[in-house]
Formats: sequence, C-alpha cells, structure tokens
Amino acid sequence: MTAVATQEEIQILNVAHDVKIDAPIGVVFETLLEAEPRSGLNLKIEAWPGGRWYRDLGNNTGHLWGHVQVIKPPKLLEIWGPMMMSFPAVNHRQYRLTAEGTTTRLQLTHRAMGLLTSQHREGMPEGWGHWMNRIRDRAERRAKAGAASSKGG
Repeated sequence: MTAVATQEEIQILNVAHDVKIDAPIGVVFETLLEAEPRSGLNLKIEAWPGGRWYRDLGNNTGHLWGHVQVIKPPKLLEIWGPMMMSFPAVNHRQYRLTAEGTTTRLQLTHRAMGLLTSQHREGMPEGWGHWMNRIRDRAERRAKAGAASSKGG
C-alpha cells in the first residue's frame, strides 16, 4: 500500500452579473425556477428551503448541484452546494430581483471556495453571463406572450 500526501491551494472565486429585464418581477422569478429545456442539462429545482437543484439524467441518476438556502418570492433565491464542480468546493449563488417600474433588475452573485480548476475560474464569469442572458430572453418572451394573450382574450 502506498500513501501520497500533496498540498493544494484553496482558491476563491467571486462573480457578479447585473441585467435589466423587460418583464415584471413575478415573471422573472418564475423563469428562474423553471427548467430550461434547451440547455441540454435538464436542471430541476425544488422551490422550497432545502429543496434540491439538480441535473436529472433519468433512472434515478444525475448530479446534485445544490440546495435552496433561501427563497423569498419574488425577490430572492439563494442556492449553495457543489454546483457543477466534482471536486472539493463549496458554492453560494444568490439571485436578487428588484422591480423597477415595468422592468426587473436581476443581480447574480456567485462565490466559490475550494480546489477550483483554472477552467472553472476562467469560464465562470462568461458562463454566468450567458446564463443571465438566457434568463432575460426567456422572461421577456414569456412576458410578451402573456401580454399578447391578455390583449386577445
């Protein structure tokens, strides 16, 4: 039997994004909670304190990405857990929503600590920016569809 001990450095990551969305705050919050079918990740969230945020691969397989730490509809959602990291790390992600007239300001803060790879440190800011843009686009489409159906109904 051979034992090897190595020392690795703990890394810290802070990412922040802020986006203005042309949709009411309730629509944006609902969009945060719904699965995004086109992402290919099949991510699901159980919208209650302690609920799971996970990737469902079917047949009771998948990846736990985190747990709901705080949920205060429609203003706050916090999730903590390993996220997409399969190594020693802890993450905290916070969505803060603020109504600004008929629009919503969505702020994302993601903090991570652990044995973070350079791939994650370098890719997270761009990845979360892409994620926020997709939320914005989906919420705005949803708001427009709701407005069109209320005019026609």
